[in-house]
Amino acid sequence: MFLGLGTVIALFLLLIYNGVIGYMPPIEELEDPHDKLASVVIASDGTTELGRYFAGAGNRVNSDYKTVSPHVIDALIATEDERFFDHSGIDFIALGRAGVKTLMLGDKSSGGGSTITQQLAKQLYSRPSSNMLKRALQKPIEWMIAIKLERFYTKQEIINMYLNRFDFLNNAVGIKTAANVYFNKEPADLNVQESAMLVGMLKNPSYFNPLRHPERTKERRNVVLEQMVKAGKLPRDEAEAYKQLPLGLDYHRVDHRDGGVPYLREEIRMLMSAKKPVRPSRDKYKSNLAYILAMGQYNTDSTQWEENPLYGWILKNPKPDGSLYNIYTDGLKIYTTIDIKMQQYAEEAVYEHLGGTLQPAFFKEKQGQVTGPYTTNSDELSRSGVMNLIKNAMKQTERWRVQKNAGISEAEIEKTFHKPYEMDIFTYVKENGKYHPGSKSVTMTPYDSLLYMKSILRTGMMSMDPTNGYVKAYVGGPDFNYFQYDMVSRGRRQIGSTAKPFLYTLAMEQDYTPCSQFLNTQPTFGNWSPRNSGSARIGDMVDLRWALTNSNNWISARLVYELGAKNLANKMRMFGVTGHIDATLPLALGTVDVPVKEMVAAYTAFANKGMRVDPVFVTRIEDNQGNLIYSTTPHRSEVTSEDAYYKILSILLNVVDSGTAASLRGRYGISAQMGGKTGTTNSNSDSWFMGFTPELVTGVWVGGEERYIHFNTMALGQGARAALPIYGFYMKKIYADKKLPYSQDTKFTFPADFNACSGEMFTSSGESEVEEVSEGIFD
Repeated sequence: MFLGLGTVIALFLLLIYNGVIGYMPPIEELEDPHDKLASVVIASDGTTELGRYFAGAGNRVNSDYKTVSPHVIDALIATEDERFFDHSGIDFIALGRAGVKTLMLGDKSSGGGSTITQQLAKQLYSRPSSNMLKRALQKPIEWMIAIKLERFYTKQEIINMYLNRFDFLNNAVGIKTAANVYFNKEPADLNVQESAMLVGMLKNPSYFNPLRHPERTKERRNVVLEQMVKAGKLPRDEAEAYKQLPLGLDYHRVDHRDGGVPYLREEIRMLMSAKKPVRPSRDKYKSNLAYILAMGQYNTDSTQWEENPLYGWILKNPKPDGSLYNIYTDGLKIYTTIDIKMQQYAEEAVYEHLGGTLQPAFFKEKQGQVTGPYTTNSDELSRSGVMNLIKNAMKQTERWRVQKNAGISEAEIEKTFHKPYEMDIFTYVKENGKYHPGSKSVTMTPYDSLLYMKSILRTGMMSMDPTNGYVKAYVGGPDFNYFQYDMVSRGRRQIGSTAKPFLYTLAMEQDYTPCSQFLNTQPTFGNWSPRNSGSARIGDMVDLRWALTNSNNWISARLVYELGAKNLANKMRMFGVTGHIDATLPLALGTVDVPVKEMVAAYTAFANKGMRVDPVFVTRIEDNQGNLIYSTTPHRSEVTSEDAYYKILSILLNVVDSGTAASLRGRYGISAQMGGKTGTTNSNSDSWFMGFTPELVTGVWVGGEERYIHFNTMALGQGARAALPIYGFYMKKIYADKKLPYSQDTKFTFPADFNACSGEMFTSSGESEVEEVSEGIFD
């Protein structure tokens, strides 16, 4: 009878093993189980992790068996499978014990008979089922899969796969992520008690969740320590000492948005996932302006699609089998150009200036205004319809959307915006003498909180190498948690006087020199008469070097009139401006909207002998096996001739030495040879500074979320006061760090026989810093 029963069981298991009964994964899948791995974004040093892309609970990065602490292995085997190295997938001794004690004696605490290999089989292939037959088959199927896994993998590989796949909760999938999330360590550095806690979670991570149930988890950890003693892996006295210790958590919340350089990581994700742009159809747009803007974006995206290999990378680079990569599950390693120290200095510079000076001054100026941060200028108020802007902002909130969908009237919804609630809002926090983004708890109405958040000044900053395009630092806003719109790559704002070097480059190509003379009086072209400030040299003949050094609007207007606005627009295209350009005379004063990223790329031509280089964010990408599947090649294009380049360079150096950017010398004490240009648009809506050395090109923009949010006066609103200080702080930190490869002794090299204009190449226009003017582009 027993022989017959044994024969039936053996035949039954054989049929399962060969896939006749139940599901048995194909041999190919057993040889290479499908992995769902988070993709990792890595800094330029090749080791520092900046963040990850993953979906749901998919935050898993593989760790090699050799890099896992032996304490983890000892605790795992002692607790989960003490005869792991002696069986071939099924531990018949443990199975028999479980059968006798559990089924015959009713001892439910005796434990099960599942081996580590069986648990791995369940992780890989078992799914919950409501079908009784399928549930009955599940365990024997796991046995057979376990036997097959033992055929294809070594014991170490099985342990490695098991630890790499287990979900430790709190977005910690796999031992590597769990070690980081709970203890801020690498798996190799886990000590005995930490290893015991993580192994203890394997029994039931929800029940033994150290964040929710620390005492319960500690008791489970101590059980694991006791098992290690029984298995001879830990002396009794040491175990007793470890049992008295607290859990010792160093918890780090993990989200795919967390980590370093969040704005750039999001930009890389969007670039890689981009679809091929489709030309907009005119009949889908209600106004001609909306269609023009859509066409401008289409032109930008089309240029990216053709020239940027990272743009649409997923669609452009299918796997060998024709399927597409998934950055959330394919475990890619994405190596970026970001220098972690330079990124730190860029962020510190932003927080130091905005948090320490600009934001407090902005709050002080706007205190008591009914319209909050919005302008009080009567002309702007009539044009903008500020109350309508605020109403539209309310309609874009989640609070409004939920109530609207619930059928509540707009009048009733608006009432809820004037009822106080407890909430957290953004603020700058000063600790140890440094500012950083933070939050504070307040009681405030949603209406007031909306105006408060709009009062927070936005910024965009990018710094890159002008020779190869490698982006070293990238700050897309004051804080990604509160302000996720990226003002480096996505935001477009008017560029003001930072456009003038494009115009002057065009002039240097057309037989003008820095010494060419113009009459310094206000010109009028039709109904446009650009404004200037100051009374210096009015009515005199002035040269182009003086005019650009002092950001003179009148001379720029006269120059674009002679050269032609269309020619200037074409030159801007050569500099890399991709959006819509209105080729009218005010273009010379910066009426075009351009993102910081494009401006920094454009200014690389001034640092690189007239050659513009596109920004590079990613140097290479590897698949989860370490195979190289993408590497970058810098894309360069010639913008101007070398002769014109040296002429315009000589002027831009003078801007820093004695023009609108002269505070870099006195206030910030920077002696390095550098060029630059400040920019300020109408009513201080946009403040810019573009600075460059032979080794770095950096752009900074500062402004409000909307153009009607700005300083009332130029005292702090102009580019030299709002944007330039960030550049000054940043470069001071760069030069102070002797481990970085940047020196204040590095110079631009001019040809030995170069003479811009009769030996006047570096004529100074004065010793004191010059106040920049607001462009008056619409006057």
